[in-house]
Amino acid sequence: MSKSILKFIFWSLSKLPFSALYLLSDALYLLIYYVFGYRKKVVLKNLRNSFPEKTELEIQQIAKKFYRYFPDLIVEAIKMADISEREVIKRIELLNPEEVYQHFDKGKAVIGVTAHYGNWELGIFRLSLMTENPRLVIYKPLNNKAFDEVYNGIRTRFGATMVPMKQILRHIVRLRNTPHISMFVADQTPVYQDSDYFMPFLNQEALVYTGTERIAKMTNSPVVYCHIGRKEKRGHYYCKFTTLVENPAEYAEHEITHIHNRFTEKMIRENPPYWLWTHNRWKRQRRNQA
Repeated sequence: MSKSILKFIFWSLSKLPFSALYLLSDALYLLIYYVFGYRKKVVLKNLRNSFPEKTELEIQQIAKKFYRYFPDLIVEAIKMADISEREVIKRIELLNPEEVYQHFDKGKAVIGVTAHYGNWELGIFRLSLMTENPRLVIYKPLNNKAFDEVYNGIRTRFGATMVPMKQILRHIVRLRNTPHISMFVADQTPVYQDSDYFMPFLNQEALVYTGTERIAKMTNSPVVYCHIGRKEKRGHYYCKFTTLVENPAEYAEHEITHIHNRFTEKMIRENPPYWLWTHNRWKRQRRNQA
């Protein structure tokens, strides 16, 4: 699909009010869950392996709640092409932005960490509107270059800078004397590298991304977790910041990686339906076992 067609689709649908988009979400839920069973085998396998202590009924209930939330995430992402600043602020409540401001006030950069939980995409907008300091969002480019370009154009509407993983150092060096935040969505499946690192995550051995730790240690920047939770009211979220590490240089190798992954795991366990269970998170195995 061409870039111009994608732009037209996003622009057209984003003009619909939330009430109409949630009707679309209701229809998508029926199709995704009941008709097509989109990635149902992956979702159920992930849930069963992650929560062996839960009954099959509990697993099915979590899966159904996830599939009810998932199409909301899709239509809310579409709405990002048109949503106003006022609506963003209304829909994501910042519980404690001072947790980030305190580091800026000390002249420090911040390494932000979040996960594919709640509405991390709308969280980009809320982060963009909470500070005038540079906001870098580190991402893995999609294979579909047209979609990648169109959606990154939407993501940057309120001032964030999208930075491909391979360009992180260039941007951080440029901003080394400027308080800023670099936000990593650090729960994705990394590619194999020479420095592969595995750790237990949700009851399974997982290849984990260590770039967050490496950048934090290199710059000795505090690591702050951004937890975007879902409120009971549809389409409304909250963001709570937690400083996980104050001085990264004081920590042993892989210790920071363990800290932020354990925090993500705790968050998921507390309210499982709102993580991205369709992602085949544990597809990588140790290469001598592959």
